[in-house]
Amino acid sequence: MFRSFASFNYRVWFIGALVSNVGAWMQATALSWVVLTELTDNDAGAMGITMALQFAPPLLLVGVTGWVADRFERRKLLMVTQSALLLLGAAIGVLLLAGVMTLPLMYTFALVLGVIAAFDNPARQAFVSDLVARDFASNAVALNAASFNGARMIGPAVAGLVIVAVGTGWVFLLNAITFLAMIVALGLIRTDELIPRAKATGASRLADGFRYVAGRSDLVVTFVMVFLLGAFGMNFPIFASTMALEFGQEADGYGLLSSILAVGSLAGALMAARRDRARIRMVIVGTGMFGAAALVSAFMPSYWLYALTLMFTGFAVVTTLTTANGYVQTTTDPPLRGRVLALYMAILLGGTPIGAPIVGWVADAFGPRAAILLGAGSAFLAFAVGLTWLIVSGRLHRHQSRRFRLSLDETRPIAVAAPEEFSDQIAQTTPIRLPDTPRATR
Repeated sequence: MFRSFASFNYRVWFIGALVSNVGAWMQATALSWVVLTELTDNDAGAMGITMALQFAPPLLLVGVTGWVADRFERRKLLMVTQSALLLLGAAIGVLLLAGVMTLPLMYTFALVLGVIAAFDNPARQAFVSDLVARDFASNAVALNAASFNGARMIGPAVAGLVIVAVGTGWVFLLNAITFLAMIVALGLIRTDELIPRAKATGASRLADGFRYVAGRSDLVVTFVMVFLLGAFGMNFPIFASTMALEFGQEADGYGLLSSILAVGSLAGALMAARRDRARIRMVIVGTGMFGAAALVSAFMPSYWLYALTLMFTGFAVVTTLTTANGYVQTTTDPPLRGRVLALYMAILLGGTPIGAPIVGWVADAFGPRAAILLGAGSAFLAFAVGLTWLIVSGRLHRHQSRRFRLSLDETRPIAVAAPEEFSDQIAQTTPIRLPDTPRATR
């Protein structure tokens, strides 16, 4: 489960990321609560707009951010983005403590945070491949998710307590301090031990990542499922905060819901770390599990029963996303990895500007339970897309000898339509054939 820790660089990265992620979750919790309760009168629609402004830049800038992640040294790029996020967190905290923060000003900060995150996310995801060998990449991605969700167990609960005790401004200042851990970790990384990055044989173009993904049906299906889940199913700040208010809870109750969600998320990440490699079938199964968990949570009659279902929701969503991330990283050709991951992050986060305002409006107009049902429906649709692809592609078919069983063939080659300048390099690995495994009978 922890085999990536054999690398010094990965150990340093993991510790820095864990501390920084705690602060990031504190800020995310405080930001949602400020917009919902201090800058508006419980306006879930305003929260949806805030989320949309944060997550629109990764979608709009996808071509540029992916090219930057492939073109420049990722460690130095991350130092710049992490320093900028530190300054923004400190500025928001100061303005809140001074009592001069307004909703339009918060919208502006949300947009700037989104622009910086658009460059930070693909570089951070691709940098994992620079820290560990390719055989450990899937495990390292899963452990990153464990760090992210372990921090999610701590950050929201601490944020809720700090908000109740001393106010929201201090949460943003504490988050700014935690960014120092990541900056120090990046400085301690041994650059001579980083995995050499593959270089393209020709000119590096922004559109190469799009053409590469378009030539692989498995990635297209993965991206469609992730988009549906990210746009309508993963609006947890809206779901948790509005449900907390419905059950008569304050900021600490909202923070606790986010932390309980992270319990299941951490379990899902650790289970993903135990698997030998990321498989697309787990992405499909995960979307179905998420839809079922969200459907049940929408009908829970009490705060604690709703909180209990969130653990299953967290397990399902992290199983899906961690596996999808690992699958994309380990099956993408190295010269294109940054651009493909930028597209993946844009699809995942860029769906929020579309879905969050809609989900926020549904929560305002029909109540938070209706918004959760909308998320469940999108997950079931994603599951249907993945299952249909399995059948149409010939990977899922009736068992040859057992009448009521199905067989899943994961050794079937994946044809790749590669950009011209990579044709010589990729020809040696096309069609991509995943490591040989016996047919799994289901």
